[in-house]
Amino acid sequence: MINKLVEKIKKTNAPIVVGLDPMLDYVPEHIKKKAFEEHGETLEGAAEAIWQYNKGIVDTTYDIIPAVKPQIAMYEQFGIPGLEAYKKTVDYCKSKDLVVIGDVKRGDIGSTSAAYATAHLGKVKVGSKEYSLFDEDFATVNPYLGTDGIKPFLDECKKEKKGIFILVKTSNPSSGEFQDRIIDGKPLYEWVGEHVDKWGSEVMGDKYSYVGAVVGATYPKMGEVLRKVMPKSFILVPGYGAQGGTAEGLKPYFNEDGLGAIVNSSRGIICAYKNEHYKEFGELNYADASRKAVEDMIADINSIF
Repeated sequence: MINKLVEKIKKTNAPIVVGLDPMLDYVPEHIKKKAFEEHGETLEGAAEAIWQYNKGIVDTTYDIIPAVKPQIAMYEQFGIPGLEAYKKTVDYCKSKDLVVIGDVKRGDIGSTSAAYATAHLGKVKVGSKEYSLFDEDFATVNPYLGTDGIKPFLDECKKEKKGIFILVKTSNPSSGEFQDRIIDGKPLYEWVGEHVDKWGSEVMGDKYSYVGAVVGATYPKMGEVLRKVMPKSFILVPGYGAQGGTAEGLKPYFNEDGLGAIVNSSRGIICAYKNEHYKEFGELNYADASRKAVEDMIADINSIF
């Protein structure tokens, strides 16, 4: 799957991923109104609204982007109907030939970790049959429990030719409380990066590993170090735009060929119609505003090469 991601980035000339992280107050009123008329002000109504919202954005952007990244918590908050909307979103994006990065941030050990890996990347056996479940192409994984937590995901990556992105240096302000702690002369995030490189050597694509890393756009100096520590890992970069990351600050995350990183934007794209810069589109044309925001983001990032 890493080979497909690289090819899609080359084809679209867009090293970006759209974060499908819907909150109900992001959804335009006409979509909520229709969903509530059909299902009432219920969890099912909320789930239908966010599904239709996602579908509109995907329909107007799928031809110019390589990937999407739905954040599962935004769906879980609406219970089982929300998870059904998550699954619909994953399936629909795959039907549009988009690479799907499930932002699930799983991290556990033993049979629990194996169950998470099965749910998101693998297949579960029921009697004589096997079923794919959420069936994302990649999943985000928390490495805090060490190799015991990562190995079941590596096993699924090998079997299914899928991938993971491991949290190495996250974009949130308090990430340094743990991730920046100096251990034997190096910050913890650098130790984690070294493990990512080692784990990734077990599951290589043509040029890059199936094991990538999450490194926030808000820390470009650290990104520069980690790019060298993990030369074969693709870096998923959150924090661009709404969290303060800039295009110029992204340069260290990429290799000289313009590959090696994929930059996420969530609110900046899916809520573009609420942005003063795109207000002329209005709520009814929210998806067209998202497309314009994608085009602007692609131009901004490509300007650094």
